Amino acid sequence: MATNILMPALSPTMTEGTLARWFKKEGDTVKAGDVIAEIETDKATMEVEAVDEGILGKILVADGTENVKVNEPIAVLIGAGEAPTAAVAPAPVPPPPAAVAAPSAVPTAAPVPPRAAGGERIFASPLARRMADQAGIDLTALTGSGPGGRIVRADIEAYRAPAVPAPAPAAVAAPPPAPAAPRPPTPTPTIAAPHRVVPHTSIRKVIARRLTEAKSSIPHFYVSMDIELDAMIAIQDELNAKSPARDQPGSYFITINDFVIKATAATLRRVPEVNASWTDDGMVFYDDVDISVAVSIPDGLITPIVRKADQKGLLTISREMRDLATRARAGKLKPDEFQGGGFSISNMGMFGVKEFSAIINPPQAAILAVATGSKRPVVNKDGALAVATVMTCTLSVDHRVVDGALGARWLREFKTILEDPLSLML
Repeated sequence: MATNILMPALSPTMTEGTLARWFKKEGDTVKAGDVIAEIETDKATMEVEAVDEGILGKILVADGTENVKVNEPIAVLIGAGEAPTAAVAPAPVPPPPAAVAAPSAVPTAAPVPPRAAGGERIFASPLARRMADQAGIDLTALTGSGPGGRIVRADIEAYRAPAVPAPAPAAVAAPPPAPAAPRPPTPTPTIAAPHRVVPHTSIRKVIARRLTEAKSSIPHFYVSMDIELDAMIAIQDELNAKSPARDQPGSYFITINDFVIKATAATLRRVPEVNASWTDDGMVFYDDVDISVAVSIPDGLITPIVRKADQKGLLTISREMRDLATRARAGKLKPDEFQGGGFSISNMGMFGVKEFSAIINPPQAAILAVATGSKRPVVNKDGALAVATVMTCTLSVDHRVVDGALGARWLREFKTILEDPLSLML
């Protein structure tokens, strides 16, 4: 019996995604557990495994198709000897250009009206529907130019253009003015120099949107401190000297980032008011200390989470973070491994960055920017000039949650812990 393969929800908040590519082709045998496709969510590229056995009879959504809704049919799985065109419940949107049209579809050589004579639903992209609603445009008056006659943004913009008369019937009143209509997108500047254009990935688009929202809607303020690292480096060297050789079982390598994660977790336990989020209903204070750590991936950034970091030792944090970073760069993280967290760390010290400020990762209230450690002249506690390894850290906080004095108190506590790293061993 033919069954639909549906677009899976790979996270609790996922509503749509991009079907990046198929690993199986029509006619291939599929077993439960086989990786059949790759899907780009709003944060990562993830592989999808089959849950049933059969033959991939028909692919309904082609490689590279964006905005595929969760639970929308993306392919048809059939039994042995069953025809690929076996009856399957119709998809909620028409098939993309690469898919095989259903027998009742109008040939794609001619424009397809958005509404069939029998009163079927209008096929339009979510953006086109929103633009039409805001501009007071009746979608039944438009002919779609997208795949399968789907109405797309270009159709709405062409309809609204002053040079093109509105095709609405004369008996229908002109659409009312739409003061809330969005401004048209800023035209892309003409670039005369030789260049190439690389289309944005879904992940990059989401990162751009969320960072813009975070920077424009969250009242950021920043607190910076210089932290001396020599005591920590001495313990780091001593611990790493005890590790078996790299190719031997049980080997390890503790990094400065591991100390930073552990010290951050300890500080959040001592100053728990920063382990929080703002909501319109009230302040949310987290019971667990879950630290999100920014990791660079080809498409941007992802923040895998070290859960309950305050309850873990340096060695456990080191091994867990190394595993998370490796799988993050390979696109192998599970949704619960990068969604959530109460506080973030962004470390660019390995690039020699002297100082920087990071953008808060909503809904968290704070993020710590960690720069490089370098030799600098300092005045020691005896008042004498000396040389020390100094690292500048900057705490970005949401001023709705963390006031200035609280932010300064948190960073002072963090500095105290990191400059006395033996306290982390207790």
